Amino acid sequence: MTIETISEQRCFGGTQGFYRHESRACAGPMNFAVFTPPQAAQGKVPVLFYLAGLTCTQETFPIKVGAQRVAAELGLMLVAPDTSPRDTGIPGATGDWEVGEGASFYVDSTQPPWSSRFRMETYVVDELPALIAEHFPADFTRCGMMGHSMGGHGALTLALRHPGKYRSLSALAPISSPTRVPWGERRIFVMYLGSDRAEWQRHDACELLRAGARFPGTILVDQGEQDPYLKEQLRPDLLQQACGETGQALTLRMHPGYDHSYWFVQSFIEDHLRHHAATLCA
Repeated sequence: MTIETISEQRCFGGTQGFYRHESRACAGPMNFAVFTPPQAAQGKVPVLFYLAGLTCTQETFPIKVGAQRVAAELGLMLVAPDTSPRDTGIPGATGDWEVGEGASFYVDSTQPPWSSRFRMETYVVDELPALIAEHFPADFTRCGMMGHSMGGHGALTLALRHPGKYRSLSALAPISSPTRVPWGERRIFVMYLGSDRAEWQRHDACELLRAGARFPGTILVDQGEQDPYLKEQLRPDLLQQACGETGQALTLRMHPGYDHSYWFVQSFIEDHLRHHAATLCA
């Protein structure tokens, strides 16, 4: 598989790059970002995937969060895919920030017309890691997953759906139970996955836990108490309840005064990188 380099810049002794390739899973070009830490000059390094939220792109995390300084210290490679395929030509795929391009919810859609391009689970779990392994010094025996908002949902569900793939897991303000909130129940899951609620439950972290899925380590979740989406869309209380019922180790931290923005993400990203490094760099 070939990649096109869009740009590369020196950053904290490593390299922040932005790239494009032709995706088989998404039937078209996909963009992604990689921060390669300075330790990669001596050999393969652990890799940490970051899944962004609604409306975001592969540029959002590298530009807005400032995670490269700590990643360079810890020796972590950071990979940030785009949140969906782009320029799909699918009717209704643009113009609504909650649906379509920029709003994949990291599932493989089963419903037309979305099923032709929106296969983000396959892309994130299989295709992109294979591409990274081919072109970058990444050690996929030491791989972690994290995300924010929609991407927090993606991180939780993909890690639970693919046991053994990821050794560390965290989320910032995740959509904890999309089958029980408007974003999933009224819009996205119906459009992407159809009317079968049993299929929806296979993409809901709380329902996956109740069905027997487990993550072998502790899941770290941070949530701002002033988040405008907290009570209606995010519902960390449901994740806490599901983890308590099933014995899944969870550290849920609620933060007074913080909202849903990348100012919140910036504030706690170092804690998340160190959480992952404790496992991946041990």
